[in-house]
Amino acid sequence: MSTSHPPLRQRLEGLNLYLVGMMGSGKSTAGRHLAERLDYRFLDADSSLEQVAGRSIPQIFADDGEEGFRNLEAAVLNQIASWHSLVVATGGGVVTRPQNWGQMQQGVVIWLDAPEQVLLQRLSADPTPRPLMQTADREQRLAELMTQRRPLYAQADLHILQNGEAPAQVADQIMAALPSVLKERSAAPTHQLQVVNKAGNVGRSIN
Repeated sequence: MSTSHPPLRQRLEGLNLYLVGMMGSGKSTAGRHLAERLDYRFLDADSSLEQVAGRSIPQIFADDGEEGFRNLEAAVLNQIASWHSLVVATGGGVVTRPQNWGQMQQGVVIWLDAPEQVLLQRLSADPTPRPLMQTADREQRLAELMTQRRPLYAQADLHILQNGEAPAQVADQIMAALPSVLKERSAAPTHQLQVVNKAGNVGRSIN
């Protein structure tokens, strides 16, 4: 059942919400619940990338390598940043490109942080192909990726700790925490703003 939060949606003023975190952290499932609560549109960045490329992510990795995939990912994120009122579930490695941070920080970046054991359980139950996890020792590979990415995820505006909570509960956590990072807008000036040059001459009003 949809639960709308008009005051919070109004305060967001169309800012996009970007969910970051490791694969298996629940960005897509929690993101859909969050979008429903805010009456936002949900968008999965990886699915959008596949649509643009006309290929699956494993095929992109096979054809172009990780570098080619990251280039496509950055281009898709750049397009997404020109839209508004979106909850965006990003790929786990989106944080590895500095320019991606520049795009996401036009909105609110939310890190969904789950422990390794929860991530491994979810990944084992998910048939989705994960090119970066195609290894005999998935636990070691996940630990390596987390070590590389945690300092990057930590740049997010919000840090949402979780330990296997249901997606709806994670969305509630985000809803409760969002107001803490939204700045109150200053009231518009009631007087005309004027430009004064170095000689002290008053120019035209700029409003």
